Amino acid sequence: MNRQKSILSFFQKTAPENPISGSKRAPASTVQRTNGNVTAVFKPLLSADDVSGTDTPPEKVPRQVLPASFARNENNFGSNLFESIMHKFVKADDGERVSQRIQSSNDSFPKSSASSGICTDTNRKGLHKEEAAFEPLVKVKNNAVNFKQKVNQENMALAEIDDDITGPETPGMQPLASHAKRSRDYGSKFCSLRDSGKRVRFLDDSTTLNMTKKEAEVASKFEWLDPSRIRDANGRRPNDPLYDRTTLYVPPEVLKKMSASQKQYWSIKCKYMDVVLFFKVGKFYELYEMDAEIGHKELDWKITISGVGKCRQVGISESGIDDAVQNLVARGYKVGRVEQLETAEEAKARGANSVIRRKLIQVVTPSTTVDGNIGPDANHLLAIKEGNNGLDNGSVTYGFAFVDCARLRFWVGSIDDDASCSALGALLMQVSPKEVIYENRGLSKEAQKALRKFLLNGSTTLQLTPVQSITYLVNSEYNDLIHSKGYFKGSSHSLDRVLSKVIHHEITLSALGGLIGHLDRLMLNDIVQNGDIYPYQLYKGCLKMDGPTLINLEIFGNNEDGGKSGTLYKYLDNCVTSSGKRLLRNWICCPLKDAEVINSRLDVVDDLMACPEIVSHIAQHLRKLPDLELLLGRTKSSLKLSSPLLLPLLEKKILKQRVKVFGSLVKGLRTALSLLLLLQKEQPLISSLNKVFKLPILTGCNGLNQFLTQFEAAVDSDFPNYQNHNVTDSDAETLTILAELLLEKVAEWFQVVHAISCIDVLRSFAITSSFSCGTMSRPVIVPTSKNTSKDGGPVLKMKGLWHPFALGESGCLPVPNDIILGKNEDRHHPCTLLLTGPNMGGKSTLLRATCLAVIMAQLGCYVPCENCVLSVVDIIFTRLGATDRIMSGESTFFIECTETASVLQNATQDSLVILDELGRGTSTFDGYAIAYAVFRHLIEKVNCRLLFATHYHPLTKEFASHPRVTMQHMACAFKSKSDNYSKSDQELVFLYRLASGACPESYGLQVALMAGIPEETVNIASKASQQMKTSIGKSFRSSEQRSEFSTLHEEWLKTLVSISQIEDCESFDEDLLDTLFCLWYELKTSFRPGN
Repeated sequence: MNRQKSILSFFQKTAPENPISGSKRAPASTVQRTNGNVTAVFKPLLSADDVSGTDTPPEKVPRQVLPASFARNENNFGSNLFESIMHKFVKADDGERVSQRIQSSNDSFPKSSASSGICTDTNRKGLHKEEAAFEPLVKVKNNAVNFKQKVNQENMALAEIDDDITGPETPGMQPLASHAKRSRDYGSKFCSLRDSGKRVRFLDDSTTLNMTKKEAEVASKFEWLDPSRIRDANGRRPNDPLYDRTTLYVPPEVLKKMSASQKQYWSIKCKYMDVVLFFKVGKFYELYEMDAEIGHKELDWKITISGVGKCRQVGISESGIDDAVQNLVARGYKVGRVEQLETAEEAKARGANSVIRRKLIQVVTPSTTVDGNIGPDANHLLAIKEGNNGLDNGSVTYGFAFVDCARLRFWVGSIDDDASCSALGALLMQVSPKEVIYENRGLSKEAQKALRKFLLNGSTTLQLTPVQSITYLVNSEYNDLIHSKGYFKGSSHSLDRVLSKVIHHEITLSALGGLIGHLDRLMLNDIVQNGDIYPYQLYKGCLKMDGPTLINLEIFGNNEDGGKSGTLYKYLDNCVTSSGKRLLRNWICCPLKDAEVINSRLDVVDDLMACPEIVSHIAQHLRKLPDLELLLGRTKSSLKLSSPLLLPLLEKKILKQRVKVFGSLVKGLRTALSLLLLLQKEQPLISSLNKVFKLPILTGCNGLNQFLTQFEAAVDSDFPNYQNHNVTDSDAETLTILAELLLEKVAEWFQVVHAISCIDVLRSFAITSSFSCGTMSRPVIVPTSKNTSKDGGPVLKMKGLWHPFALGESGCLPVPNDIILGKNEDRHHPCTLLLTGPNMGGKSTLLRATCLAVIMAQLGCYVPCENCVLSVVDIIFTRLGATDRIMSGESTFFIECTETASVLQNATQDSLVILDELGRGTSTFDGYAIAYAVFRHLIEKVNCRLLFATHYHPLTKEFASHPRVTMQHMACAFKSKSDNYSKSDQELVFLYRLASGACPESYGLQVALMAGIPEETVNIASKASQQMKTSIGKSFRSSEQRSEFSTLHEEWLKTLVSISQIEDCESFDEDLLDTLFCLWYELKTSFRPGN
């Protein structure tokens, strides 16, 4: 209490009598101090992971580093430093040098299909009963509240699944080989490995023979690990559809023969077969059997026959365990650590035959890691549950929940989707998870294809984790369990409030339960208890882009290798901070639809471009900032950290990490406040910024600046050496008190971080707008009118448009072009552009450039053109390219029809639709018929802004006189290769310029010559082409006559006849009036003066 009063004395406010509750001092409650000595206080740990026994195996004696005659310095202050230096100079034995090589790299990530089921019973009585391995919120025992499991009957129906899902390979997912077979394989590989120069020390022939005998002996002990005999915890074989690859069946007779240490290891390993399990023995961490193979393959460690139960093992000392874990996690493995809860002396004090107590305290995965170099990208763990919404139109519902463990944030929501899974694709592209948890037999084949199609498109390593089943809970039971477990007690939003914004509650709760169960299995309950939870709406008032659109436009990953090069994200990313880069990605996923908010962002960009000195000062401050969002999350979670701090052997190490995080956070918050205080003096910039984000009170007696100044004074007085990271056990309580004081204003600090991130992104927009290699202009945003019939409908007008990052091989800019769709000044302009031109003429580039310019405009950034007038777009649809997905079972034409179906079902008048060469994936006649029908539906029924590129030239004749269609083509010319002006000597030159009218042909034969097809073959094709035109010339001529009287005119004529038969004028509907208007416009344009 005296220490608390001392710290609080630096604050001007009157402190309450008990400002810091005793329950919040987690570190202080775990230790007792007597005469300067720290003694751990443990409560009885009733856990399945703690196994008691009667024998205490001798601890592994640490390798002797210093000579036996070396006299240890009794001065503790200097002995550690001296010994650490001497350790570097004393020669180690060869075996230890091999075991220390943990920095080896591997170019390819291992593959896996990791599962996360939990072994709950090793009894074989119920082998054929389906076990719910994904029952996240209900346990059989040790629960505060017991609930009756209620499984939805629909989940019991086995859905068609596709097990061929790729992912990183974890130990539980690898095929296990017998010891005898591994021995033969090792012998056959010795020669090739020796010749390859791999840094592995091999034994001589006699030793090799002895090792083979030892392995043969070990094989008889672990024959239940042989692939021909291995079973899961429920006794199922791998060929069983319900086989759980995350668990292992250990025969009871084998367990009886094991020592206490062996039982400790295998009682945990049988539940975590998909985890590389480090087992603490004395001063070393060891891997056994199949995990030892992982350590040998990935970290180049030497395998020996020793350890627990004389099995194959590799190991690493305490000093190298953190690097080893990070290296394995970086390669896609899940890694667990079984720690000793006491020393050998403490175990013997309980009894001569007592075994050292051990416990699995941590499982680190690529999607849940919070330490190490995480990078700017968010690590998301996503859980998906599929359900039926009760409709017969083929639509489905998905509930989802995902978490960012490093930042203690959860999101939940639900989406309605169709058979194309376009909404699911958008969710996967937006969240970009590192791991996806889904129900193995409850996810449709189409949804599993979507997982592969959208998640494997990028370069990020992905883990797909199928689980056995998901259990439903009713809302009342779920809420009781949430309160009893203390989940989300640190959230600023209540779970009920969050769920009130979700449409499908039950399926969302199921997905959230699956996510919580997975985190519980990974020993990450602290994240659930202290995390903030938010609703996630896929298209929350923003420009809608589905999954295929994000891929087709190369927003986050290019179509060549899935990398960021040549993407819109890469082009706009000039951010300095990690939080700024994450916010930029979120903004790109959800461009704005509110014209006022868009203009507010554009005002900030204008102000920044007008003051380059301010931009420079902002960059200097941003470069000094750490990842404040991450540090706030780690500091918040450390206050309630339970498992690791129960271990006195790890307490000092974790305390040192907490001090380092605390120091970086305080320093970073001061830098962030300095930047905001600097910007408050800049007008009109600060006025524009206040329209984009909300700032907390910074100045005055109640401002954050005054609070942080007082807080820094308290830190300097009571915790002066925190920046040196040299702390004692007595500093733990001080650190906890200071962290609690700092986090009293955690909501305001997150506002500061969000403001800094917004400034970083808007600064990035200003740099892109100022230093792009082409002309950039501020777009004029026209609000969407409620009555578009009076103002002529939507508009899209861009002069001098160029693709922002499609540079030629010589580095020159693309040729700029003008795009006009919709109303244009005083006269109406068609909303549809029918685009033709030669292959490679630049049609697809023009279509993509148009979409990218619209996205950039609605983000609040300048656009790549001379001027731009745009009415807000609500949805962008794209059908681009010719690709198939063999692994997903989807042909080129099927993909075309799937994406086109989404356009026809969801497009509105305010949408922007891009269709490129629709119908080319099937026969000519079928393809033309589909292109014709789709094109006509969009221009007559939807009347949206449409760019339709095609090689079906009869379409240009069919719709040449349509009032809602304009014809343009990508220009080209012929250049003679020599002075001889013969036709065969002409070379096709692409001008990449948009010209009026339709292109006479596609010049496919000339492009074939350019591609290297032999001239003789092309000449044969030319003759065949002429014969085809002659044979079906009548069809061509009849098609050309459509330019004067199209099928549209036929419909008009039929309508006029029906109108003439109507006697009552009140029977006219809007369709008839629209037809009369179109006929009037057609007559008006046909009888222009001079015609």
